Amino acid sequence: MRPSERGHKMLSFPAAGVILLLAWIYPSDSLYFHIGETEKKCFIEEIPDETMVIGKYRTQLWDKQTGSFLPSTPGLGMHVEIKDPDTKIILSRQYGSDGRFTFTSHTPGEHQICLHSNSTKMALFAGGKLRVHLDIQVGEHTNNYPEIAAKDKLTELQLRVRQLLDQVEQIQKEQNYQRYREERFRMTSESTNQRVLWWSIAQTVILIVTGIWQMKHLKSFFEAKKLV
Repeated sequence: MRPSERGHKMLSFPAAGVILLLAWIYPSDSLYFHIGETEKKCFIEEIPDETMVIGKYRTQLWDKQTGSFLPSTPGLGMHVEIKDPDTKIILSRQYGSDGRFTFTSHTPGEHQICLHSNSTKMALFAGGKLRVHLDIQVGEHTNNYPEIAAKDKLTELQLRVRQLLDQVEQIQKEQNYQRYREERFRMTSESTNQRVLWWSIAQTVILIVTGIWQMKHLKSFFEAKKLV
């Protein structure tokens, strides 16, 4: 085997491992759910800092005549609101019946993604039911590599290296986020242990003070009865 071919084969093994690891860490969350006329659905995504998130959705309206869900009318829209771990709104926007929203996290932690329809404006939807198909992609999965390859005129090998670099960068972000979570957990544990310690000390002091007071009270009682 020639050196170049050997090198290419060796590259594929770590590539496969990294891709599998990323698929476990950042799967693409695809689901559907039903919402009522004034209902609001929220989802929690744990996201590292400086990570891009892309959400795509499409809606279907329940049709009583056919007894099935059909594509929604263009006038029906969805409102998307996203809050960071500090409950600060980072995105609040009205979209159509099918849409795509994008945001980048600046604070690591749990981000809240909420959707609700503008059904109050639609007589057609009054009292009906809406099915929403939602696909959330996080990190490296947001990249469109065929488009990147065409734009930058990358060869297949260059594109694979680009994918590997993006995946390694995302793994580093995930590791930093796990360290951040560990640090927060450690601080919470230390704070809890310190409170337990001070509570134990307070209980001991109360018991000692109560014991001393009882001894003095008993002494005064016995002196009053002339037993001592």
